[in-house]
Amino acid sequence: MEIIKIENLSTAFGKNIVHNNISFSINEKEIFGVLGGSGSGKSVLVKQIVMLNEIQKGTIKIFDKDISNLSLEENQEIKQQFSYLFQFGALYSFLNVIENISVMLKEYTNLPSDLIEKIAYTNLEIVGLPKNCAKLYPSQISGGMKKRVALARSLALEPKILFLDEPTSGLDPASTQKINELILYLRDVLNMTIVIITHDLETIKTVLDRFVILKKDIIFDGNIKEAMNSDDEFIKDFLTNKKAE
Repeated sequence: MEIIKIENLSTAFGKNIVHNNISFSINEKEIFGVLGGSGSGKSVLVKQIVMLNEIQKGTIKIFDKDISNLSLEENQEIKQQFSYLFQFGALYSFLNVIENISVMLKEYTNLPSDLIEKIAYTNLEIVGLPKNCAKLYPSQISGGMKKRVALARSLALEPKILFLDEPTSGLDPASTQKINELILYLRDVLNMTIVIITHDLETIKTVLDRFVILKKDIIFDGNIKEAMNSDDEFIKDFLTNKKAE
C-alpha cells in the first residue's frame, strides 16, 4: 500500500535544476532510501515531503492527500503522524536527555508530567540507552548516544512515518551497526514506515528494502540486488566507491 506518492516533481534554484520531473512512491512499513551524490537534491526532496520546503511543480501525496491543498486542520493532523530526525540530532543543549525526549509530549499533548516522564523513559529504553544517562546533557554524551536520544524524542507521538537524515553520519562502525539494528527494530516491532537519506554503504546494503538514486532525474528505483546487477557505471561506482559522498 502506497503511503507517500511523488508525481512529476520539479525543483530549481535559479538556473540550477535540482529535480527534473521525478516520480516514485513509498510503501507502508517499508524502509526506503533516498540516495544521490552531493547536490542531487536528497535533503531538498525530503524537506518538501515533510512540508519544510515549498513544492515548485508537481504533486506530493501523503496518506493519499495532496499536501499542497490541505486545510490547516489536515496539515496539523498529517504533521503529527510523522517525525523528522535532523542529521546532527538537533538536541537542545540546555535540556538534559530525558527533558529532550519529553519536549514533543509537553508541546503537543495534555498528559500529566509524571506520565510524560514514564513515556520518555520507555522511549529511552527502546533506543537502547540506560536510565543513568537520563540526567546527562548533550555535551556529556557521545555522537552515537545523541543520535539515539534524538530518535527517542522522534518516537514520542508514535509517528506512522519516520524521516532520518544521515542517521549514521560521523559514527564509528559499532555505533553505525547499533543504529541500523534500531532502524530495523522500529520497522519490524513498531510497524513504522521509515525514509532515510544516506550514503552509508552498510545501511544501503543491509537495511533498505528499496531506494531511489537521484541525479536530477531518478536514475534507479529498486532494491540492492537489482542495483548490484545494473549495467549502469554510475550506479556501480556509487555502490562500490562511495560516490554518494
